[in-house]
Amino acid sequence: MKETLTRTLSGALYIVILIAAVLVSKFTFWGLFLIFGLICVHELQKLLQLNSYLSYALLIGFFAFFSIFKLNIYALNILLVLTLLVKVLLLRDLIIIRKIPLFQEKKYIVVIFYLIASFIFITLIPFDKNDEYQPELLIAIFILIWVNDTFAYLVGKNFGKNKLFERVSPNKTIEGFLGGLFFSIAAGYVISLYIPIFTYGEWIVLSILVSIFGTYGDLIQSKLKRQANVKDSGAIMPGHGGLLDRLDSVLFAGTFVYTYLLFI
Repeated sequence: MKETLTRTLSGALYIVILIAAVLVSKFTFWGLFLIFGLICVHELQKLLQLNSYLSYALLIGFFAFFSIFKLNIYALNILLVLTLLVKVLLLRDLIIIRKIPLFQEKKYIVVIFYLIASFIFITLIPFDKNDEYQPELLIAIFILIWVNDTFAYLVGKNFGKNKLFERVSPNKTIEGFLGGLFFSIAAGYVISLYIPIFTYGEWIVLSILVSIFGTYGDLIQSKLKRQANVKDSGAIMPGHGGLLDRLDSVLFAGTFVYTYLLFI
């Protein structure tokens, strides 16, 4: 009971801080996500057994260059293509290879494209083509992630019988995944009524992207932790583990969401 209360309060505080920072202004949003990024870099480096200040410098440099000042669209497009490529390779390694080679041999590739670039594309999501800040869009993406995670857990716990990916995450089930997907799509419909930035069909596609790639992001993070032989990426959030454990789904899915937004 005490653990459940601790987990609930910790999660609620995280959600309140995140939503408040996003809604107040783009400056509080940037500030919070830069702090989030630095914490996640620290946690990932512990998993990778990498101790380098270069990763922090790269995060700050990328953040300033791409997110705040948006200095070079061509460089951003190259970063996007490379990030998508690395994430596709991580998906391949998740499915067919016992240990992720990038984790063992090319640690900076994981830090840059699995984490740092993911933060960059998350911070670009709430800006339209005229660089107008639309905080409700990013909050909607987070809501889709939270709905997917919550109902995947509830449906899986009560009705789950068939394992989704047992050797990586024994508790995830196919029924849970489908439940999360269904309720994410339902949430997309509700969001379309109150945030008419996109059509209902476009919100449905976003819901599906968030559900599928958010689940993959969680599985990849689980596999990284298994290779590092740890339960959590950190201990900053009581009852939840590390910040990277809370953001893994949205960070992985965010790059694909950003790519889709470029097309619509």
